[in-house]
Amino acid sequence: MGHHHGHSHGHGHSHAHTSNKRALLLSFIIIFAFMIVEVIGGLWTNSLALLSDAGHMLSDAAALGLSFLAIKLGERKATLTKTFGYKRFEIIAASLNGITLLLISLYIFYEAYHRFSNPPEVQSTGMLIISILGLLVNIIAAWILMSGDKDENLNVRSAFLHVIGDMLGSVGAIIAALFIMFFGWGIADPIASVIVAILVLISGWRVTKESIHVLMEGTPRQLDLDKIKESLLKISGVEDVHDLHTWSITSDFIMLSCHMSISDRNGHDEVLHKAQDILHDSYHIEHSTIQIEHIERGCPSYHGTCN
Repeated sequence: MGHHHGHSHGHGHSHAHTSNKRALLLSFIIIFAFMIVEVIGGLWTNSLALLSDAGHMLSDAAALGLSFLAIKLGERKATLTKTFGYKRFEIIAASLNGITLLLISLYIFYEAYHRFSNPPEVQSTGMLIISILGLLVNIIAAWILMSGDKDENLNVRSAFLHVIGDMLGSVGAIIAALFIMFFGWGIADPIASVIVAILVLISGWRVTKESIHVLMEGTPRQLDLDKIKESLLKISGVEDVHDLHTWSITSDFIMLSCHMSISDRNGHDEVLHKAQDILHDSYHIEHSTIQIEHIERGCPSYHGTCN
């Protein structure tokens, strides 16, 4: 049996981890503070576009707070009952964020439906001022989150998508306020809120789909199992690779396990080290468990040849 559990990524991962925490906390404070302003402004101006944007900002604040909590929990050490620690909570948080976005989009559609038939009076000047402030706040929050590890970390990316969706919502509210102000088109308010809802729905679906894929221990999207197997079979002395599995504990914590059958009884260590190097250098997999067995004896756990 060969087992490889690398930690060569430690320093870089730690730096990204710290920048993620700082970005999430700062964004949470900014978004939460302005959400309160936008709720008050939405009620004052009677604007559904502003209130839907405030609802999205509430989900932003929850997403950012939950994401920050997930990273803090992920820092807790592994125990005998939770051998991978609490890292998987980051993916649970991302899935909750995605589902929240889907629910909010459906609620906005519902409210907009009623306003199309009877557009209410909206205070366009107040709506415009608050929308512009909201756009600026979201630009700042998005810029802060971009300093984190959003391309590699699904949890941070889900929070980033919340903010981007909200930024587009603010743009929609600004346009609607201008139409109401200059043309008296009250229907522009529910139209803007529907556009926000569509954007929220798309981002929510993407995050939910991806997080569920991780929770179902699906193969990480950046990996091709056929290519990995082909690379391992090229190692001298390797006759077969089977029971090959890859999955993620969290976005940046990929696992692999497999059985490798070799023809040379004495080539165990050499094959194991070459396999570890290939997985690390070509596929960036640093956590792998590889079982080496002699081809003539088959797989010991099945008392015969494995498939």
